[in-house]
Amino acid sequence: MSRFVDTLVGTATGRGQQRGMVTGEPKEPVRRTWAEVHDQAKKIAGGLVAGGLKPGSAVAVLAAAPVLIAPTVQAVWLAGGSVTMLHQPTARTNLAEWAEDTVKVLGMIGAGLVVLGEPFDQLAPVLAEKGIEHRLITELAEAEPLAEVVPTDEGDTALLQLTSGSTAEPKAVRITYGNLYTNVKAMVERAEFDFDVDVMVSWLPTFHDMGMVGFLTVPMTFGVELVKITPVEFLSGPLIWPELISKYNGTTTAAPNFAYAIVGRRMARVEDDNAYDLSKLRIALNGAEPVDEAAVQTFVDAGARFKMPAECVFPAYGMAEATLAVSFAPLFTGLTLDVVEADALEADDRAVPVPEGDARRGTDAVRSFAVLGRPLDGLEASIVSADGSLLGDREVGEIRLRGPAVTPGYLTVDGPLDTQDADGWMKTGDLGYLIDGQIVICGRRKDVIIMGGRNLYPTDIERAATSVEGVRAGNAVAVRLDAGSRRERFAVVVESKLAGDADAERALSKQVAARVRDAVDMRPFAVVVLPAGSLPKTPSGKVKRAATAVQYADKIAHNAEH
Repeated sequence: MSRFVDTLVGTATGRGQQRGMVTGEPKEPVRRTWAEVHDQAKKIAGGLVAGGLKPGSAVAVLAAAPVLIAPTVQAVWLAGGSVTMLHQPTARTNLAEWAEDTVKVLGMIGAGLVVLGEPFDQLAPVLAEKGIEHRLITELAEAEPLAEVVPTDEGDTALLQLTSGSTAEPKAVRITYGNLYTNVKAMVERAEFDFDVDVMVSWLPTFHDMGMVGFLTVPMTFGVELVKITPVEFLSGPLIWPELISKYNGTTTAAPNFAYAIVGRRMARVEDDNAYDLSKLRIALNGAEPVDEAAVQTFVDAGARFKMPAECVFPAYGMAEATLAVSFAPLFTGLTLDVVEADALEADDRAVPVPEGDARRGTDAVRSFAVLGRPLDGLEASIVSADGSLLGDREVGEIRLRGPAVTPGYLTVDGPLDTQDADGWMKTGDLGYLIDGQIVICGRRKDVIIMGGRNLYPTDIERAATSVEGVRAGNAVAVRLDAGSRRERFAVVVESKLAGDADAERALSKQVAARVRDAVDMRPFAVVVLPAGSLPKTPSGKVKRAATAVQYADKIAHNAEH
């Protein structure tokens, strides 16, 4: 049996009899111990095996409620299979298109079965029409429990994590049982978890790696108390997040930038100083994208009134290709920024530090990046130039990773694709540098805008845009145009409540263009103002730059002409 499944089962029969998972907040909270989740998982696994599931088979899961998802994914592992969490359709989704995309994904991962749970059991007719075999979780849970766990090897596939690419064909990261065990173990050790004390609170989607691995698999594997709600419940009322942290004495949580910005602003407007108690929070992880210092500061400032320690802010670097976590900042240090010279960074790919007290700090002559700590056990990192040469400290290049937490490859519509070179190194596509072994991320190689011999990082442009009053926090995108040509340039697309008022849009566009030019010394080709909710985003809430460029190409061209 793999170390991962062995630990999972051992937890259920040990610590899992006391620790468990709370679901159903805020309307009908229910708590089940991990032992109870395991008992249900054995029944679902029994139903899968009785239905003909073979060891090594891929099973796709489509459900929203964590109370259904937890035992179902565990059941697939007990039955010796691999799990794929399908992207969930929303009320605005074209179901015919979704079904076509799902058929393509199922063919790519070789899954012959989709397991459905509420509210997606209503999609059974859609799947049937496409000839896709499906079973309901509720029906599987009525089966006789699995008598013996199906053995799995370390190299067998445990998880096929669908990437959230924008315009490309679907792709799945292949995570083995060995990958999974190595990374979840390294995370709890680096985060210094006390399994009997820590309480994790999460609204992150389970079809995203942070929600699935970090805030479901980790607590289920080691028996950590978990409070789990859905993204819909969070977005319907974001203050439920600090409410649950207060109610359950939450110690550990995570979110992308936009959530910290939203909740920080809303907490600041709460009149009652005793509305929340965030004093137990020791880890507020931020790692789905480059850390936005403004969003973090908004959250920290608002949380201070509710006894939240500023040092709970926990910058991290992660990616599905490394199972989840690559590096964690040191505990109890909060957000540490590396402030560097803009000119050296953009023209020479060097991160030259600007010392404390230097007059350039706080001006557009500097850039600042979060220090993300050293790689976790099971990973090593190096920085290489475009020609593959190894770079030294504070030299900017592409980050490579190596180790037993790194995926062996992808599954694509054209077949398997290796990720590692002959020496085991995987190129991440992320640009960054090292400071005494600690990782700093500058941006994605494919997103960097090259103008006038300078590398312009979209995050700098986006932060400048969102500093303009009227632009929604976390809802500005810098898109690269005519990439790789002598005409390369960029546009800025923002969301605002002012959208729809032509005069207000023009005024806002001018302010954004001026602020961006001040920040990066380059003027955007065009500025587009959209209503709230218009920008395409990943399941974790990150904006999709490439998809934005495609979706709003006509508006960008039109605005440039006017």
